[in-house]
Amino acid sequence: MSKSSVLSTPLWRRALQRFTASESDLAAEEAQQDAVRHGGTPCQAIPNRTRACVCGTLRSVTLRPRGGVPALEAELFDGSGSVALVWLGRRRIAGVEPGRRVKARGLVADDDGQRVIFNPDYELLSAESP
Repeated sequence: MSKSSVLSTPLWRRALQRFTASESDLAAEEAQQDAVRHGGTPCQAIPNRTRACVCGTLRSVTLRPRGGVPALEAELFDGSGSVALVWLGRRRIAGVEPGRRVKARGLVADDDGQRVIFNPDYELLSAESP
């Protein structure tokens, strides 16, 4: 939900939406707000072939070779959607593990219908980060 749509929605309607929303919807909304607070662009709003900054939680981290080269692949979820972060030539990166909050920057590409950032610049975020 964009900031302008939040401001144009009556207070009573927002309260009703929060009261009737599921826990997963509320968690996704909170994750989106956290991502924007850290300077990230919502994953669903990123156009293909543009440089972007994303912020979210790693849902999974797997070793998935690409063309015979090791590749560490992590799914970053920000509440609006997800993007795959792929580090080519890497088998492991200290701190990159499921449940970890990460801020990543790079060129967003389309890989068989999935948004992906290859070899992103990244920052591991602490749980206490504002």
